[in-house]
Amino acid sequence: MDRWQNLRASWQYINQFIEVTDKVNWAADPLVAEMFKERFKGDAYGMRALFMYHLLMAHAGVDVNGQLSGIPILLQSENLGSDFNIPRSSFADCIKQLNEDADLAISMLPEEYGDITDDNQVPQKYRALGVTSGQYTRVFGDNAKNRMSAKIARAIKAQAALLAASPAYAASGVTWEEAANKMADVLDKLGSNPVSKLDPTGNLWYVDGSQIEKMAAGYNAPEMLWRSNKEKSSTLEADNYPPTLFGKGRVNPTQNLVDAFPMLDGYPISQNTAYKANPYANRDPRLANYILYNGAKAGSQNKVITTAEDGTSNDALNKTETSTRTGYYMKKLLCQSVNADPNSKTEQYHIKPFIRYTEIFLGYAEAANEAWGPTGTGSHGYSAYDVIKAIRKRAGIGLKNGDAYLESIKSDKNKMRELIRNERRLELCFEGFRFWDLRRWKAPLNEAAKGIKIKGTDAPSYIEVEKRDYKDHMYYGPIPYGEVIKFSNLLQNQGW
Repeated sequence: MDRWQNLRASWQYINQFIEVTDKVNWAADPLVAEMFKERFKGDAYGMRALFMYHLLMAHAGVDVNGQLSGIPILLQSENLGSDFNIPRSSFADCIKQLNEDADLAISMLPEEYGDITDDNQVPQKYRALGVTSGQYTRVFGDNAKNRMSAKIARAIKAQAALLAASPAYAASGVTWEEAANKMADVLDKLGSNPVSKLDPTGNLWYVDGSQIEKMAAGYNAPEMLWRSNKEKSSTLEADNYPPTLFGKGRVNPTQNLVDAFPMLDGYPISQNTAYKANPYANRDPRLANYILYNGAKAGSQNKVITTAEDGTSNDALNKTETSTRTGYYMKKLLCQSVNADPNSKTEQYHIKPFIRYTEIFLGYAEAANEAWGPTGTGSHGYSAYDVIKAIRKRAGIGLKNGDAYLESIKSDKNKMRELIRNERRLELCFEGFRFWDLRRWKAPLNEAAKGIKIKGTDAPSYIEVEKRDYKDHMYYGPIPYGEVIKFSNLLQNQGW
């Protein structure tokens, strides 16, 4: 949770960069130099907004005076003569600063980078200066793809608004309607009826390394709003494959998560009496895509993985220190064509999503449901219900019965909230969202992590793997103690 040092240091470097940008001669061509200056400044403002978002997630909270506080807002770089004993700004002021920085980035950066060949394609503000397509391409062409853009900055504003509207930060004054509108600002750029643009294979972006290999530099599939560069490796697989596939089995999904996947007909498992007799049959297809359970197949040889307690291999429950502790191994994010055997290793290409459109769709659904109810659309043409219906249809659930469960709750805001949160849990699992979501929702944090014990013909039984002992003040992270004891004006969050 300690993001304070690295991100505050990055903030300092960005302030230094902004201060010298106007003094740098970026190119011999004065028009190109001016565009480079604007691009780099826009990039810096967008990154400063991003760092603010992550700092607020980790360190904002109710301080010892009972105020919802963020971080100290510093808009100039610090030097040896600076006053370092600066108080934290309010959370609301931090969100305001984030939006101002993101808006500067949006005004300075293109929606998308890319080469152009026609002078008429040059944006009007540059065309009026006499910029040609060649000059524009030099600055904003393909070579800059996947750097900070107006599209990304707009998404950061939406992420921050969702955080600020959430129960833990509601004192910020940001409303659910504002959050929904900011999410829609991102989605509406996809064109009319954005829900129809949901990538039909977007929840399986990681499975085919050969397709990732073919991606042109900077190219984004419809699911990806922002991503890392592609990289050829077997590291993820070596860390997370089961032991018999030469993996370390590091991430063990919990039974809690497995139980969150509905049945194939869309109903929660709690509403299916046949569930326990064969717990992995007729389930949401995402379960088999994301999690290795007992008897599932994995790896380049499509090997059966036995996680039962009486299994004879090291894949079995608690067999060795690299064996599963829960009865499950992670499958999501891994490319099954990778061979992690050090004697015959085959690697494959991977990408890491920084922002997926599915995250934005789910953010819109959450905020829209709170603002206008399940089927309300505000000033937009789509509702929380529309989004969730599309996501569940893509997953392959409820196809034979018209998703009767969703239809049964589409007039109930509270039940729709539960479903949206559950869909977010499933769609974004293992991508670093769940911990932060539980905290911003002020949801229960102390549910024990559970696993499953399967042995012979005995009925499977749940086991407790790890207790949770969070206190209520831990919905907010601390300010690092080393900083608080140095600076008297830097108030700590309550309870820390």
